[in-house]
Amino acid sequence: MTVEEILIVAVLVLAVIFCALIVYLQKQTTKLRSTVDALTVLVKESDKQRDTVKRELLELRSGTIGVGRRMLELEKKLAQQDAKLEEGTQQDPQARLYSRAMKMVALGAGVEELIEECELPKAEAELLIRLHGKN
Repeated sequence: MTVEEILIVAVLVLAVIFCALIVYLQKQTTKLRSTVDALTVLVKESDKQRDTVKRELLELRSGTIGVGRRMLELEKKLAQQDAKLEEGTQQDPQARLYSRAMKMVALGAGVEELIEECELPKAEAELLIRLHGKN
């Protein structure tokens, strides 16, 4: 074989190796593209899920803030009602008198004690003991 023939054979072998390398690289590129496409789909789905969770979290936060505000309003109203009730009790001496008498009955006070301490008529003292006394 001559040098020219050897060179031609070498070039042909290199050409075959080069073609095989090109085919191999094309297959690898196709696999990588498929992987990239699959990852792209996963990223898009993850983004959608993240946006959904973010939106739900904002809704929960808004709801929680609303509930908190409502709780504050209710606490304020309750405090106002307590103040009004206390004010009403303080302004009505008769109510204070009966409140004290009921406490005394709960502690076991008798008719005479109620008459002396609370200045109640005998009939009212007996009635309080019957209504609020320990049986």
